[in-house]
Amino acid sequence: MIAAKNFLTPEMIAQIEALAPRYPNRRALTLPALHIVNDALRYVPLEAVVEVADVLGLAPADVQDTLSFYAFFPQDKPAGQVRAWVCRSISCALRGGEQVLEHLCQAAGIEPGGTSADGAITVEAAECLGACDFAPCMLANKDLYKNLTPETAAAFLRDVRSRVTAD
Repeated sequence: MIAAKNFLTPEMIAQIEALAPRYPNRRALTLPALHIVNDALRYVPLEAVVEVADVLGLAPADVQDTLSFYAFFPQDKPAGQVRAWVCRSISCALRGGEQVLEHLCQAAGIEPGGTSADGAITVEAAECLGACDFAPCMLANKDLYKNLTPETAAAFLRDVRSRVTAD
């Protein structure tokens, strides 16, 4: 018999448990727990869903239900170390967002939704980032990049690659 792999580390479980006092019940911890797993693994595999459910005392289907509602959590494989969403809203599209997305993907050697071969970056299209004043924009991990051009997107990618190779 093959032993099951534990995706949740003791540190991840401790982080989840540390948040418990902030929430009215264990079910309310589902989304924060998924963020903890995603931050650590860069994705949330089905096995981790089962483990999160066990920690929270929920059915795995309840955790999967929450996870599948949000496009934020990849399940099939880890995202790049930097996950970048380029906005495609009308404001961003009118100011060159599609060109920024195309240029970034071309420079990274991927299609939208893909991850670079070096694992440095995943580039995705976003329907709206709510930053129309700064169009075109991109959310990369937790940082908002404003008023992008193909040139500033290329500089961003060079910076990402230099940081990833340095790690």
